[in-house]
Amino acid sequence: MARTAILTRTTKETSVAVTLDIDGTGASRIETPVGFLSHMLDTIARHGRLDLDVVATGDTHIDYHHTVEDVGLVLGETFAKALGEKRGIRRFGHAYVPLDEALARVVVDFAGRPYLVFEVPLDRDMLLIHKDFPFALVEEFFKSFANKCACNIHVDLIRGRNGHHAAEAIFKAFAIAVREAKAIIGSDVPSTKGVI
Repeated sequence: MARTAILTRTTKETSVAVTLDIDGTGASRIETPVGFLSHMLDTIARHGRLDLDVVATGDTHIDYHHTVEDVGLVLGETFAKALGEKRGIRRFGHAYVPLDEALARVVVDFAGRPYLVFEVPLDRDMLLIHKDFPFALVEEFFKSFANKCACNIHVDLIRGRNGHHAAEAIFKAFAIAVREAKAIIGSDVPSTKGVI
């Protein structure tokens, strides 16, 4: 059975359309007005082995927050829809990813319970990834994804001095953790409750 989903969301602030195949090859078509977000979505597709199509517009003349948040919400909900009953999935995944001086660890549990732990100590030089992209938006993206996907995500930046390196290491670790957690390894729902 194909694990795919399509979802759109339109508000006064943003319009987001996502098409997802969680058993893909890493192909993506990403069109957002936020360059760093587009880059990170491509990273999730490539390293998570997802086929991902995201088209988003937003009120970026105000700031990037609404667009980043809403893309996270729609991607999380689309992911939950594609996972379905979660029958046979590994459920848990984790990864460590370095990028130059940065080292990130991300752990994912498709538990049906939304929760984010985001332990990223930031010094002054890391507050901005890009002149218009504060590091706080990385946390906002993962909080939105966790809430709508109903999954548990732990993000730990073990070390890092460059905001771009730290954020990219986090997104890559997330992608690899997701790739592991979504893998089909059996036929039962991986929970003592019998449902997730």
